[in-house]
Amino acid sequence: MSDAPFLLIDAGNSRVKWAMAQPDGTRLASGVFAHRDASPAQDAAFAMPSEWPELPTPRGVWISNVAGQAVAARIDVLLDARFRDVPRTTIRASAKQGGVTNRYTTPSALGSDRWAGMIGAHAAFPDEPLLIATFGTATTLEALRADGTFVGGLIAPGWTLMMRSLGEHTAQLPTLDASSARGLLATGASIGKGDEAGEANAVTRRGPFFATDTPRSLSAGCALAQAGLIERMWHDLQDEWRMPVRLIVSGGAADEVTAALNVPHTRHDSLVLSGLALIAAESFAVRHA
Repeated sequence: MSDAPFLLIDAGNSRVKWAMAQPDGTRLASGVFAHRDASPAQDAAFAMPSEWPELPTPRGVWISNVAGQAVAARIDVLLDARFRDVPRTTIRASAKQGGVTNRYTTPSALGSDRWAGMIGAHAAFPDEPLLIATFGTATTLEALRADGTFVGGLIAPGWTLMMRSLGEHTAQLPTLDASSARGLLATGASIGKGDEAGEANAVTRRGPFFATDTPRSLSAGCALAQAGLIERMWHDLQDEWRMPVRLIVSGGAADEVTAALNVPHTRHDSLVLSGLALIAAESFAVRHA
C-alpha cells in the first residue's frame, strides 16, 4: 500500500469534485458531479462516477465537506459501494497545517474548503502574499501572507445567490440561475485564460456595462458587485502590506466575475483538491513515521 494513491473529495454546496492522486500529487483521474445528480435508484445516493470501477484501491479517502450531513451520508453510500474498507478522514481546519497558520479566533470554525484551498494556494505560490477569491454559492476571500499566515477573510453572497435573491424578493425582477444568466454577460472582448493554474493577462476592457433589458441588467449588476468587492480588497491589501499581492480566482462563477475584473489575476480551479492532497500526505507520513 506504500504506493497506493489518495482519493480526495471536495463537497461544496452545489457540486462535488474528486480526484485520485499519488502521494506526490500526480493525478490519476478526476471528475465532478452536481448534487442534483443523485441517483433515485440508490436511495438518493450519488451515482458512481464511471471512472471509479477502473481505479486502484486508495490508501485512504480525504474529504472536505461544507454541504452538510445529508451530503456526507450520500458520499458514504457512494464510498461503501466501491471502497468500503478504505479508511476515511473528513478534515477540519486546525491552528497550523501544511505551512499555513490559522489566525481565526476559533480555528476549527473556518470552513474546511477554505482551509484546504489556502494550503493548496500557499504550496502553489510559495513566498508570495496572496488574496484568494473563490466564487461559489458564496464568494469567499482569504488574505494570506507570504509566510503562510492567514490573517482573515470575508464571506459574501455569490453571483448566482445574488441574482436568485433579487428575483425571489422583488415583484418585478426575474429569478435568474447561472445557466440562464451566463449568456447575458456579453463583454465584447475575450478574457485571457490559461490552463488550470495559468495566469490571466490584465483585463483589456471593462467587461459588463450598462444594459438595456432587465435580465442583462441583473446579471451584469451582480457580476460587477462581485468584481467591485474583489478589486476594493485587493487594492486595500496592497496598501496595507505595501507590496504586490497575487490575486487567485477559482470557483464555478469565476468566468462571469473575472470578465468584470479590472485587475490582474491568476486562475486556479483545483486549490481545495491540491490542499487535500498535501493534508493527506502530511497526515499519512505522521501516522506512519
